Amino acid sequence: MSTLPSEAAPPPADRGATRIADRVVSKIASQAAREALGAAPQAEWVPDDSVPHASVVVRQAAPAAGMRGQARVRLSVEIGYPADIAAVCAKVRRHVVATVHALTGMEVPEVTVEVERLHSEATGRAVRGRVT
Repeated sequence: MSTLPSEAAPPPADRGATRIADRVVSKIASQAAREALGAAPQAEWVPDDSVPHASVVVRQAAPAAGMRGQARVRLSVEIGYPADIAAVCAKVRRHVVATVHALTGMEVPEVTVEVERLHSEATGRAVRGRVT
């Protein structure tokens, strides 16, 4: 059995660090966006195979004060239309921030939501001409 020196053990922050890969944060953000969009108005018009795409830039924090860094998120989404696009995007942002923070401990100071495509009731049908 080894004996420890009489000095106290270094604080936890000095003993190691947890690093969360960008791709892990990206998957968490994508799933959170999908959850938020599932409850959005006209969500039934968005194809089931439409998955929000997330790209993330993570800045790891110095191992101190229990902080895990920051994640800046960029999402590409498809939503049902007509809907209040700004309100849907705000809901997605709030849910992504809360979920990423809850699961990783990271602060999320920025979530950019880019609406790639709008889907209406007519999207699923073969419609020619003008859709009103």
